[in-house]
Parts: sequence; C-alpha cells; structure tokens
Amino acid sequence: MIFMKLHLLFITFIFVGTSFVMNAQQGFITGQITDGTTGELLPGVRVMVKNHKIGAYSDLDGGISIAVEQGIYDLQVTYMGYDTLIVNAIEVKPEQTTALDLLQIQSEASDFEEVVISANRKTNTENAILSLKQKSSNMIDGMSSAKFKKTGDSDAGAAMRRIPGVSLSDGKYIFIRGIGDRYSKTLLNGLEVPGLDPDRNTVQMDIFPTKMIDNIVVYKSASADLPADFTGGLIDISLNSAATESTRSIAMSTAFNPNYHFKDNYLTYEKSGADALAFGKNSREIPAENNIPFFAETIANPDGAKAKRYQQILGSFDPTLAAMESNSLMDMGIDANVGDLFKKKGYTIGYNFNVSYKNETKFYEDALFSRYGLSNDRNETSMEMREIQEGNYGENNVLLSGMLGLTLNTAKSKYNFNLLHLQNGTSTAGIFDYDKTDQGAVFSGFQHNLEYAERALSTVIVSGSHKLTNKNLELDWASSTSLSSIDNPDIRFTRYEERNDGSFNIGTESGFPERIWRELDEINTSAKVDLKKNLKLFGNEAQFKIGAMQSYKKREFKIRSFSINVRNVELTGDPNELFAEENLWPYNGDISKGTTFETPFIPVNPNQFESSVSSTGFYGLTEISPVKQLKIILGLRTEIYSQRYTGRDQLGTNVLNDDVVLEELGLFPSMNLVYSVSEKQNIRISYGKTTARPSFKELSYSEILDPITGRTFIGGLFRDANDVSGVEYWDGNLQSTSIHNFDLRWEMFHGRGQTFSISGFYKMFENPIEVVQFATQSGAFQPRNVGDGTVLGLEFEARQLLGFLSKNLDNFAFAMNVTLTQSQIELSSTEYESRVNNARAGQEIEEYRDMAGQAPWIVNGGIEYTGETGFGENLNIGVYYNVQGETLLFSGITDRPDIYTVPFHGVNMNISKRFGKKDQFNAGIMFKNILNSKKEAVFKSFEAEDEHFFSLRQGTTMSLKMSWNF
Repeated sequence: MIFMKLHLLFITFIFVGTSFVMNAQQGFITGQITDGTTGELLPGVRVMVKNHKIGAYSDLDGGISIAVEQGIYDLQVTYMGYDTLIVNAIEVKPEQTTALDLLQIQSEASDFEEVVISANRKTNTENAILSLKQKSSNMIDGMSSAKFKKTGDSDAGAAMRRIPGVSLSDGKYIFIRGIGDRYSKTLLNGLEVPGLDPDRNTVQMDIFPTKMIDNIVVYKSASADLPADFTGGLIDISLNSAATESTRSIAMSTAFNPNYHFKDNYLTYEKSGADALAFGKNSREIPAENNIPFFAETIANPDGAKAKRYQQILGSFDPTLAAMESNSLMDMGIDANVGDLFKKKGYTIGYNFNVSYKNETKFYEDALFSRYGLSNDRNETSMEMREIQEGNYGENNVLLSGMLGLTLNTAKSKYNFNLLHLQNGTSTAGIFDYDKTDQGAVFSGFQHNLEYAERALSTVIVSGSHKLTNKNLELDWASSTSLSSIDNPDIRFTRYEERNDGSFNIGTESGFPERIWRELDEINTSAKVDLKKNLKLFGNEAQFKIGAMQSYKKREFKIRSFSINVRNVELTGDPNELFAEENLWPYNGDISKGTTFETPFIPVNPNQFESSVSSTGFYGLTEISPVKQLKIILGLRTEIYSQRYTGRDQLGTNVLNDDVVLEELGLFPSMNLVYSVSEKQNIRISYGKTTARPSFKELSYSEILDPITGRTFIGGLFRDANDVSGVEYWDGNLQSTSIHNFDLRWEMFHGRGQTFSISGFYKMFENPIEVVQFATQSGAFQPRNVGDGTVLGLEFEARQLLGFLSKNLDNFAFAMNVTLTQSQIELSSTEYESRVNNARAGQEIEEYRDMAGQAPWIVNGGIEYTGETGFGENLNIGVYYNVQGETLLFSGITDRPDIYTVPFHGVNMNISKRFGKKDQFNAGIMFKNILNSKKEAVFKSFEAEDEHFFSLRQGTTMSLKMSWNF
C-alpha cells in the first residue's frame, strides 16, 4: 500500500513538474569547456551570465546548459588555476538552442586577467575525462565517458581501477578504501537494481560496456539524499541515454593468455549450441518436476506404473558426467553503437543503442583447494591436513548485453528512458585428484565436476528532471523495474575412490554423485522523487531539498538435488558409465543392480524459499553558507525496512510462512562541512550514520553446496550448537549492522586535473555481519553477527602532471592512492572461549581480532602518457599497479584456523591510439597481470607455516582492440 501511494505521489510530482514548462520566450545556451593546452574537457567550471543571477557549473562531461529569456548575453567562465574567459554577444532566440564552440580556457600563465572572444555555434564536441570533486557537497571521485575513450577501457571494471581508493576483486566487485563488498553499494541512474550476482551489494562492474556509460561517480561520505545501506562507498553508474552528436561505431577485441588459450588439455564437456549466446539453460532441463516416485516404491513392484515412470525419468538424464579434454580458443568480443541527437523547435530528442558480445575462456591448471585444522595436542603447532583436492578446471564465460536509451529535452524539462538487458552464461568443467575428507574418512580418488550458470537481468528505467525557474524549484524523479534470474541447471558431481588393488568404488566414504538444479528469480521495483528549492540565506546561495524513495524486492529460490546411487555395477573410472543405458536400473533385469536416484527434495524441500523486502525512505536536507567560505550540509534520512520469509529448515522444526524475519525503523543523520581555505583548497568534515543489511541468501535456511570447492554455505537463520557440550555458537538471530562514519579531508586542486588530498576516517560498527566457519559442520560457512568493531584509516590521494620536473615530461601524469587502516572486532564470549580452548601451548588469546574483509592497506598507482604532436598525437599509454594487504577472509572457530588472502600484486598496462583524418579509428593493446601473480588464500595459526586454502594461477593476458567510428 505504501508503495502504491508513493507511486501516486511521484506521478503527481511529474504532473506538477511538467505543468511548469518554460514559456515560449526562453531558449538554451549549451556548450562544453576544455583546457586550452591539453584539450581535456573540464567539469566543475563556473559559467555565469554577466549582469544576471543565472549560471551553471559544467557537469562530469564538461557540459553546460543554461535557460534564459530571448536576447543577447555575455558569459563569464571561471575555474581555479585558469584565466577568466569572457564570451561576448551570444544571441538566444525563443524555443531554440544556441550551441557554442568548445570553450577553451588557459591555465594561469598569461599576463592579462580576461580573454575576450566572440561566440560561434558549436561545430563538434566530445565527452570530458576529469572527475568532479571540488564543488561537490560530498567526498566524491568520478570518471566520465571521455576517459573511457581515451584509455580504451572496454568495460566499467577496467575503468574503475583508475578511480582513487577503488580496487576490484576478480575484476568485477568493488572494494573502496579496502572495505569489503558488503559495505559498498551500486546504483544505476540513482536507483537500486540487482546485478548478475544478487547476493552481493555491488553490481558486477565488468558487465557494463563503456559505450553504455555516461559517467561513474563514487561517493565516499554519507548524505541524506543517498541510500543508507553503504559504508565504504556508493557507486552511481549513469547510463548514456542519448548521443551528443551523430555517432556510429563498431569495436572488435581479442585476448590471449598462455595459461588459458590454445591448451590441448583444456577441460570442457559436450554442450548446446545455445551456450555460445548464453542461453544454454533449456538444453539442461530437469527430467521431472512432478510425479517422481521413490526408488523404494519401484522396487516393490518393478513391473508397475511407478517403476516405468521411474525408468523414464532415469533415462531422461543427460548421460554425460565426465569432463573431456579439448583445445581452448582465444577470447573475442564485439561491440556496436549507434546514436544521434535531433534538434527541433522547442525541444531536442536523442537516442543511443548499444549491443555487446564477449566470449572469454579461462583454464586453471594445478588449482588447489584444501582444508586444515588444529591438532588435538595443544603442544603441536603444525596444522593438520584434513582434505585436499588438486587438479584442472576450464571455464567459458559468455556475456551478451544490449541497451536502448532515449532522451527528450524541452526548454525546462528532461526525460530519460533506458531499457537494458544482460545475458550471461558460464560453463565449467574440472577434474581433481582428491585425498582424505573432512568428514573423517581417509581415502584417495578423483572427481569430475560439470556446471553451467545462466544469469539474466532486464531493467527499465524512466526518469525526469524539471527546472521550475519561476520559483527556483527543481524536481527530479525516477522509477525502475528489474527482473533477474540465476539458474544452475544440472550441476554434475561425481567422485571415485581408487583402491590399492587398482579398482574403483563409489560409496559413503567418497560421497555419492549428485545432480543439482538451482533456480533463483527476483523482481525489483524502485522509485524516488527529489524536490530542491534554491534560495538566498546570509547573502549567499543556499538550498533545501526533500525526497522520498520506495523499493520492493521479492526472490523465489529452490534447489532440487538428485542423489545418485550405483548399485553393484562394475566400475572402470569413467563417469559416463554411470548413466550408460546398459548400466541403468534394473541392470540386466536385476532389480538389485544398476544406477538409481533418490529425491531428498520430495515431499518437502527445505532448500526452497520465498523472501521479500520492502523499504521506504524519506529525507530532508539543507545546504547553507553562513559565510562565503563555509558550506554546511545537514540532513536526516529515515528508512522503514521489512523482510519476510517463507520456508523451513532441514528438520522441519522451524517453518515460516511469510513471517517477518527483520523489521526496523532507522534514523540516519548526516552532516557535511566544506570550508574553502582558498580558491584551490578545501577542508571537509563529515559524519553519517549508515547500515548494512543481510541479503536474501544470508537471512534464510538454505544450504548451498559449491561442487568445485566442496564448501557449503549455510543460511544465517540456522542455529549452530553442539548437542553434546551444549555450547551455542550461533542462535540464528541475524541482525543489521549499524555504522557511524567520521571523515576529515584536506584537498588541494592546482589546475589541469591535478589534485592532492589527505583524508582520515573512523568507523564504528555495531553488530557487524561476517561469514564465519560453521562449528558443527565441516567445510561449511555461515553469516553471523560478531562483536562490535572499529576501523581507523588514513588515505592519501594525488594526481600530478610531471612537467614541473622537466619540460620533456609535460605529457606525463602520475596518480596514486594509498589507504592505511587498522581494524578490530571484539570477540564474542563464545568465539573467545573457543579460541582459548583450542589455543596452542604458549599462545595468548587477545580480546580483539581483525575485521573480516577489511584490508590493512591498499595501494593504487599509475603513470599515464598523453601524446599531442607527431606520431604521439592521440597516443595514450598507462601503467597501473594495485595491491592490498593480507586480509582476513574467514575467521576461525573451534579447531579451524583463520583464513587470510595473500596480497595480489596486479600490474596492468594499456596502450591506445586514435588515428585517421577525423580520429575515427582507435587501436589498443592491454597487458593484464604482467607480474603473473597468483590468487591465493591461506590458513594461519600460531607458530605454524601457512597452508593453502586455495591457489589459482591466472597468468598474463594480452588484449587487442580495434574500434571504428563512422
């Protein structure tokens, strides 16, 4: 009901906004502003209409748009570190747009105060490349589409590495200031949308081709007009709704990694042709969903109707269970874009259409996954190997995406429409040697894994912006609807035991084969409206802003697992033999022999649930300047949050039917102070209260097995207790995290995109959520609230042109961001006692430990070259380095040691060049992971050598890309 009322409210706001359309006597002045020396277009530049109190700041792409009455005007352009520019005699006609040439401003090297030129209509334009920081009320960083074009980055993941304080996990997931994914959030056009992995708070960055993106902004401080559920940072991706000029482009790319490609031992399996377009789910349909008889029912009457139905289902399984060797091909991708902008009397309309396809192959040789534990002998510091698997697995990943954007601009209003679809398919095949099990059995053998994951996301976003000039009011609204799905059809897991006599066995010790179908469907709707009033207070510009937000999400999830039993069949070690027609039950008519299945999801499926979330937020915010140098932004946000759940646990002792599992009313105050020490320097102080809430999967009774690693995720509603000792490690009551954020920053801007800043931050966490090792089930992990924690951090950011060292270095720029943090979590009484009881001789257990997911330090650095003349014209070269310190991945409990990530030293290099008479061609080459670093995590224990949790060799990738604009 609240959701419907808010939509009615937001529709009413739209009606009000559109009723204030500018009268027919007004027109527009538009343009873009560039550095006269480097050609870089500049955001945050102040443009005022002389002798009028009308103006604007250039946006992330350096563009301006000013609505004025018909007449002839002069503009004054001012920007720190640059000479003032006066643009004379701009004629504005009714219901028309006067588009200017690029406005070039010069850095402060001239002997005069003003440069006067005459205005001309714009003949061409391009997007800007610099981030907008100085004029923002928040601590932000950003990138515009011009930066993507300049560096040749093909997706948002590659581009995000260049933003200060940002690092990526697996090239996809965002870490800001070293704080884990849980405490970051991603918006699309200011609205929540699920990613292709909806269990994460951030969206996969690599799924967005840069051709789709207008700009990316990263907020590092809280504000009342932003959602409350982020702490490290909030990423807002603005889609490119319309081109600024007629554009047609096509790009093709390929990549080679000697570890991945042209390997004749690459592992795969027979697949559908639809896999090449990421639509392979339909070729892996479940054999039966209804009327599935139990084996016990069939054996009682092997000639009856149930037995025939059982045999029909058994024969419908795809018989392929074995991974096979094949040759792996290079990666390839293609991207096409078309867009245009049409100017009509009184309005402009534009569109942008993009389609992209990527096909990538990875092959991990000697991949290692293991488990270690502590000895019962407390004098023994060396860890015991409990389980190990080592082998090879191949992965083929296909991403197909398409976006249509439309924009309508009137004299006073702007409407955007975006339709986005992402389709992703990933097939995996692996063979691993296996030794021991964490369940107590001791054996050696091997396993085959075959998996497929199909992910889809469809999103419609509609938004509008209205300038109600007569009352100094601005109205913005937006609404989105998203449908997402993740399907894992027919996961196939087969493990053999190899006996000393050379024979093979499948049984209790090795674990029975399984075939698993997992399905997730989610709908997400979101709407927001913001109303801003501009006014004068204390003789300075001020504003008051109010707004509302409503979102609703619903997820349906189920797992259906068939346990496979091999009854008295002679085994050769080839997994395909299990479903060979001659080996199916009844084997040669013998009802005691043959391959059979059991259906633990019938009659009741504990791994099936429905869950929904409703969130309603309101806020008020005011921005005042009691003195010219000081800006004060005060705000209060309230969010009403409710999560419901329908499902049951494995034993059926807890059954929920649309019951509330989390409900809260949160108040989130924020304050941002910006003091301008000078035109080039700011001091920022901010405070904000935020939250981190559990995901659908975390607040559930689900148990989800990862067949590759053999690890199980257990939902946070499960109680973890030892029935013998009576110790309760977890009560199943998962709550949201509350965070208090304090930030202090000094920043200096010294022209031409150069900046230096020092920041300090302190964060207090109440009931932080961490994924910890499950005490009473080996190889299992569970999200839980742990003891309160804090993070104290220091951050340095710098971007500097190197021309001050030598004129030969004028075209070089150096950028670096260093974050140092100290985190701690107070041990709960249960965790403390567990560590004490399992401590080694001479080991002292402290009351605090590191926070999981928080890197102690992180370094991002890079050096870029931008050519201007001769062969170097339009040549861009960049070398980038990223590393984060040893980070706690999973905290230990009972006899399980802590697990830490190993620092990954990532060095990437990118070279691109535009050429042709109109710079219509762009060629680029990129080297990724030049140092050939491994991705690893290790067990750590007192006075013991580190032991691997996992180890993956990623190799060095060389990518080639060629694009053509026509």
